[in-house]
Order: sequence, then C-alpha cells, then structure tokens
Amino acid sequence: MSRPVIGVTTSLKSGWRVFPLMRLNVWLAGGTAVRWVSTRPQDIDHVDGVIIGGGDDISPDLYGGKLITSARLDPARDEMEQRLVRAAFEQNKPVLGICRGSQMLNVALGGNLDQDAYGTYLKSRKYWTILPRKTVHVTPGTRLAGLAGTKVMKVNALHSQAVENLGQGLQVSARDDGGMIQAIERVADPMALGVQWHPEHLFYAHRQRALFQALVCAAQARREGENQIQAVRETQEVME
Repeated sequence: MSRPVIGVTTSLKSGWRVFPLMRLNVWLAGGTAVRWVSTRPQDIDHVDGVIIGGGDDISPDLYGGKLITSARLDPARDEMEQRLVRAAFEQNKPVLGICRGSQMLNVALGGNLDQDAYGTYLKSRKYWTILPRKTVHVTPGTRLAGLAGTKVMKVNALHSQAVENLGQGLQVSARDDGGMIQAIERVADPMALGVQWHPEHLFYAHRQRALFQALVCAAQARREGENQIQAVRETQEVME
C-alpha cells in the first residue's frame, strides 16, 4: 500500500530550509510530503492530510485584530492556508498546525490571536530558540496527552503571538508556565492538532515524532474510510 501523501505549506523565503525537516519527519512517520507555496498550485484533492507550517505573523484582517508595527505579514500565504484548512475540513482530512500553523488553524475556524502574548502573559518566559528550553504542561485527557503523555515537556519557541479565543470545535491541550496556550486540538474528526512549538526540529524526541505519526495515521484512516481519532487512539495503545 502506498504511503499517505501530506501537503506541507511553507514560506517562500525560508521554506527551502524547513521543508527537508518536514519531509524527514513525515517519512519517519510513514508518509510522503509535498511542498506547497503560495505562488504554485496546491491540490487538496490529491493529498491525504495537511501540515500548516511556521513562518510570518498572520494578518489581523483575518480575525478583526489591529495591525502592530512589529508584524511581518504574508497575505498570499494567509489566503492559501486559510483556504486549505477549510478545504481539508470539508473533505474530512486531518491537519497538523505548527507555530504559525497552529494559529492559522484557530483563525480559520473562527478564533482569534493575542498579538502581544508575552505582554498579556507576564509570567510566560520568552524564548527565541530551536532548542527545547520552554516548559509546557499537557492537559490530561486530551489527544495530545494520549500521544505525548502528561509529563512536563520541554519544547522550542519562535513566536510572539498566540491563540486567544478558540475557534469552533477546538479545545486547549497544553499551556506554558504562565498560562499561555501552547497547543490546541479538535475532539472530533477530522483530526486536527496545533502546537505553538516546532516539533520538526525535535525529531530525535519520540514525543515529538508522535505528532507526525498521529497525522499520518489519521490520513491513512481517512483514506480507508475509518474514524481518524479512533485509529490514532488504537495505534497509540498498541505502541504503549
């Protein structure tokens, strides 16, 4: 049986550096990755799942926010990713959002962002590193907890904004020490998970590889007409 195909959105500027890591993680999880950028066609019909990758800030025009001077925007990518998230949901295809991608998952489902998250969450320590230095607390009983466990997690951080009000059908699955949202997820199919960190850089950690494994497992389940979240749960139980 062929590997599930995962479409991965990337920045035009830095995607050439990030995509090889994405492709490696998807391959290790049992899938095949294809790169999507805003200047080329993206065919949602020919993939089994989607990763919305990291990059510049999301335009506040998408959620009724105000433009801040420090924002770095990419309107063409915003349009592409919002459309792809909604199309994936219409076709019952799973989505993994990474950093900006987690924020886009929330915005595409009607949520909004805190544009000055560290100004709001004063007890959240700000890091800007691909090294796992930020402390994250996984919410018990969530799908993320089923995948990565509830032990305190160390992750990297490259963000200044964060999810504020949740989009439709989403719940919080992790926060940092200061209470800032660090992961969100859907409780029903299609499976969707968004993390504020960059697991593609942490491929040596089994808890981070589990995120890509869950996406590929859900993509395979969707291809076979099975319940995605149940398939992921059963696979996790076997691995345990």
